[in-house]
Amino acid sequence: MNRVHLVLLWHMHQPQYRNPATGSYILPWTRLHALKDYWGMVEVLREFPNVHGTFNVVPSLGAQLEEYASGKFHEPWFDLAFRPAETLDTKAKLEILERAFQVNHENLLRRYPRFAELFDMFLQQVSPPAVETFGLRDWRDLQLLSQLAWMDEEWLATDPVLNRLTVKAADFTEQDKQELRAKQLELLREVLPVYRSARERGQIEISTTPYYHPILPLVCDTDGGRVSNPGIPALQPAFRHPEDALEQLIRARRYHERAFGVPPVGLWPSEGSVSDQALELATELGFRWFGTDEGVLGRTLGIGFGRDDAGIPSNAARLYAPLRVRRAGKEIAGFFRDHYLSDLVGFVYSRMSAVAAAEDFHYRIRAIGERVQSDGPLTVSVILDGENAWEYFPGNGREFLRQFYRRIESDGDIQAMTASEALGAAGEIAAVDSVVPGSWINANFDVWIGSSEDQTAWAYLRAARDAYARAKEAHEADSANAPTKTQLDAAYEALLAAEGSDWCWWYGPEHSTANDAEFDAFYRTLLSEVYLRLGREVPDELAEPIKQRPDLAQATPPQAFLNVNVDGRETNYFEWLGAGLYSADRRLGSMHGRAYFLNALHYGFDEQRFYLRVDPAPEAKKNMRDCEFRIVIRAAQELRIYVKISNSGVSGSHVEVNDACPLGADRHLRAAFANILELSITRSLLEVTGRQSFSINVSLSQGGLPVDVLPAEGWMDVRLGAETFAWPVS
Repeated sequence: MNRVHLVLLWHMHQPQYRNPATGSYILPWTRLHALKDYWGMVEVLREFPNVHGTFNVVPSLGAQLEEYASGKFHEPWFDLAFRPAETLDTKAKLEILERAFQVNHENLLRRYPRFAELFDMFLQQVSPPAVETFGLRDWRDLQLLSQLAWMDEEWLATDPVLNRLTVKAADFTEQDKQELRAKQLELLREVLPVYRSARERGQIEISTTPYYHPILPLVCDTDGGRVSNPGIPALQPAFRHPEDALEQLIRARRYHERAFGVPPVGLWPSEGSVSDQALELATELGFRWFGTDEGVLGRTLGIGFGRDDAGIPSNAARLYAPLRVRRAGKEIAGFFRDHYLSDLVGFVYSRMSAVAAAEDFHYRIRAIGERVQSDGPLTVSVILDGENAWEYFPGNGREFLRQFYRRIESDGDIQAMTASEALGAAGEIAAVDSVVPGSWINANFDVWIGSSEDQTAWAYLRAARDAYARAKEAHEADSANAPTKTQLDAAYEALLAAEGSDWCWWYGPEHSTANDAEFDAFYRTLLSEVYLRLGREVPDELAEPIKQRPDLAQATPPQAFLNVNVDGRETNYFEWLGAGLYSADRRLGSMHGRAYFLNALHYGFDEQRFYLRVDPAPEAKKNMRDCEFRIVIRAAQELRIYVKISNSGVSGSHVEVNDACPLGADRHLRAAFANILELSITRSLLEVTGRQSFSINVSLSQGGLPVDVLPAEGWMDVRLGAETFAWPVS
C-alpha cells in the first residue's frame, strides 16, 4: 500500500466576545470551551508521542484565553453562576434559567440526574414559573451543575475536588460553589501553556488565522463573492480594503510569535476562505502553507471528487497531495480538506461506539493507501472544528480519540504528521498560478454575503469604514475637531473586530441560535463604537436589529391521522384535513418590501410515514421553475432532504443523515411538486426512539442562494404521542 501522511488539523475558534466599550464578555463560550475542550484536546496527545497534529489557534481567541487566565476578567454569567443563591433577585434568576440549560442535553445535561431533574422541573412549571417555585436548594444545584457540566473529562476523573462534586451529585453548598470557581480559574491558567509545551516537544504545530477571523477574500473585495457565485447581489459600492486584510494578518503573526515563541508558518484562513489576492498577502508575510476545502481544489482544477460506496473519491491522487500556488513571484502550498472524512468525525461518529468509530475511521484511511495509486506518499488532510463536535460524543469524545490515536500510532503504513512535516515529506509538488475563490462551505461565500441581512451588515460596515477613513484624513490634515490618534486606534480596533466572520454567519436563513439577538446587538455595538470613538453621531439604523424578527404565526397540532397521495396537489378536500399547521403572518414584512416565497407548512402521520406539505406563496409559484427545497429534521440524528424543482416539477432529490448519504435512504422518501410540495418519510428514516418530539425547518434556495425559510425563528416543534395523532413515544 502507499504510505499515508495524515494531517489532522483541529481549528480552535470563538468570536471576540469582549465588549470594547465595557470590557465585559457578552457570552461565556470562550471560557466554557476552554474548560471542556482546549486543554484536553492537546493534553490527550501526550499519551501518543508518535502521533503529531496541527492546532489552529485564532489570535482573538488566544487573547481572550490570556485574559481569562489572568483572572482579571468580567463575565456576567461567571459572576452569576457563583453568586450566593440567597442574594439572587428575579432578574438574576431569569438569566440563570436562560443560560444554564444552553448545553448539550443528551451528553452533558442528562449525565447529571439532578441537572436533568431541574431541567424537567423548569419545562413543567409554566404557571407559576420556575423563577417563583425554585427554592434555594434548586438554585444552588442549578448554578453549580451548569458549570460542572463543562469541566474537562480528565479533570472530572482525576481531580479530587471535581470528583467529589460529581459523586455528591446534589445538595451543593456555597462552599462547593466557591471550590468549583477556584478550580475553573486554575484550569484556565493551564490552557495556553499546554499548547506551548506540546509545540516545544515537537508533537504539534500551531497555525494561525487572520486576527479577528474575517473572511479575508471579502475584506479584500466583496465582489470576490460573485466570482464563486455570480448569483450573489453586488454590494453597491463594494467593500474593498485589502489594507485591512493585511493588517489582520500582521496582527495575527505578531500575536502568535508573542504567545508561542515563534512566528507561524501555517495559515488556516477563516472558514478556509481563499482567493488569489488573499494568498498574495499571506506569501508576502512569509506564510509557507494554507488549508482549505476539497471543493476549492476541485473548482480550481476543474475536476470532481465523487465518492464510491467505500468513500474513496475520484481523482483521489489530486486530492491527497499538496498543491503550490504561485503568486507575485512567490509560492505557498495548500492542503485540501477531505470533506467526507472530516464530516464523519464532525457529524457521524458521535452516534457510534468509540471503538466502532475509531475502527471505521482507521479502516477508511488505510483503504485510501491501499486503493489510491500515486507516485509519492498520500497526504490525507482531516480538518475540522476542534471544540463543538465533542459535546455530541459520549465522554466528550476522548475515548474515540484515544482509540483512534492508538490505532494510528501502531500502523506502520500511516504516519500522523504536522502540516509542515507533511509538506517537507511530500516530494515533488505540482503548482498552479491561480485558485478559484471559495471557502470550506460549498466552495463559495454565500453564508456571509448571500442574504439580504448579510448585505445590510456589509453596507453598515462599509459606512463605518468610510467614516473612519474621513476621520483619519482629517487627523492627518490637522483639521479642527479631528479625532486624536488614540481615538482613531480605538475606532480601528472596533472596525477590525466587526470584520470578523461570526456576525454574518448568524445573519440570513442558514443558521440560528438561542443567542441570535445577542450576536446581532454586539455587531451593531462594534460599529457604534467606531462612531463614538471618532466623536461622531451614531447612525439611527444601528439602533434597529438586522436579524429579522420572527413572523407572527398560527401553529396547531394534528387533529387526525392522514392518508396522503403524494402527487404535489391537494387531491381532495379531505386529504390534509386534520393536519398540523404552521402558517406565518407575513403582512408586516411585505409592507416593508420583503418578498416571501413560502406561506405554510402542513404535517401529520400515519402508522409508518410522516407527511409534510409546503405551500408556496401564490405570487411565487410562477417563479419556482429552478429552485431547491431543503428540509432539515432534528431527531436523534439530523436528517436533511434536498428536493430540486425544475420546470415546475421534482427533478431530483437526495437524503443525508448527519451530513453523510446512507445507502438506500432515498427509497424511504417520496416527493412531488405541482402546486404544492408534498413529501412522505418512512418511520425507519427518523430516529425518534425515546424522544418526545422532533424539530423541522424548511428553506427554499434559488440560484444557490437561500431566499426564504419557515419558521423564520428557526424550528417548528413536532410533538409525538397519541394525543397529537402522532407515533407513540417509545
